[in-house]
Amino acid sequence: MARHGEIPLIDSFDGDLYLRHEQFTAAEWQAHAHAWGQFNFVSHGVMHVEINGERFLSPPQHAIWVPPYAEHFSYALGDTVYRSAYVSLARSRAMPVHACTVSVSPVLRAILDDFAVRDVRSPQAPADLRMAQVALDQILNAEHGATYLPFGASAELNQLLEQLHRAPGDQRTTAELAAGAHMTARTLERRCMKELGMPLNEWRQRLKLLRAIDELDGGAQVQQIAHTLGYATPSAFIVMFKRMTGTTPEQYRLSR
Repeated sequence: MARHGEIPLIDSFDGDLYLRHEQFTAAEWQAHAHAWGQFNFVSHGVMHVEINGERFLSPPQHAIWVPPYAEHFSYALGDTVYRSAYVSLARSRAMPVHACTVSVSPVLRAILDDFAVRDVRSPQAPADLRMAQVALDQILNAEHGATYLPFGASAELNQLLEQLHRAPGDQRTTAELAAGAHMTARTLERRCMKELGMPLNEWRQRLKLLRAIDELDGGAQVQQIAHTLGYATPSAFIVMFKRMTGTTPEQYRLSR
């Protein structure tokens, strides 16, 4: 992986938001920390971020909140369209003190894209300041969650999740997966809710989405991806992808 990710050399910024927007191929950023919060978002591709030893994934529609002074490093394995906002220390106090995922509304995404197209980094014009305030309100009021694709706390559950990582197209039902792990389906679902914070089926859908993004970025065709992920038809895969990202696979591919 190329180590060409550049971190802006700034000590402070005016106002409450400083915008970053870049496009890059595989890149890595070394560990660092700063005296402001960071709304870390990619509108195309997937970014991997480790914050204070905890790992996060940032696919489209979800961003990662990096609290002030938290040491973090990140990398991307493929083409990535990066949209990020630094949030002043004062306004960061309204955000979680621990790293988390953050939902990205269509309004926020549109504002970040507009700033990127016009290369606005430190809003100064009255209209830009108003847009920045809306973006900040969207960030501060967004839904927060744990890491996008968490692992469990027990060895039994993690062993099962590792199997699914290796074969995301595995078509076994929850009951069949539970039987293979020597537990009932009800027990497995309880463990998933307790350890993952979501049902197993939702976790599997997130895994498939991340794998689909990797495959699309690698140039794979929709029919091939659908087969790899265990979908009976390409149209079924397209429906899943659009439901989770708001775009079709081809629209996503063309958005880079």
